[in-house]
Amino acid sequence: MSKLHLVFGGRVADPRTLDFNDLATIDVVGVFPDYASAEKAWRAAAQRTVDDAEMKYVVVHLHRLLEPDVPLDDPEH
Repeated sequence: MSKLHLVFGGRVADPRTLDFNDLATIDVVGVFPDYASAEKAWRAAAQRTVDDAEMKYVVVHLHRLLEPDVPLDDPEH
């Protein structure tokens, strides 16, 4: 299975949390096949909104959600 990563962001109520204000306006940057490309996309999206403290972008490890029983230190995953 690919190590899929989702990058998305949006306006949050509090920059210290992941409480997004309006799920209808979430900016889905994309799904990436590895962490390096996801991080590059995350950095680019976050940099575009660096002056807006209420905007937050995150990387979600989709492969961990799809296979939650696989140990995180498993070299195959």
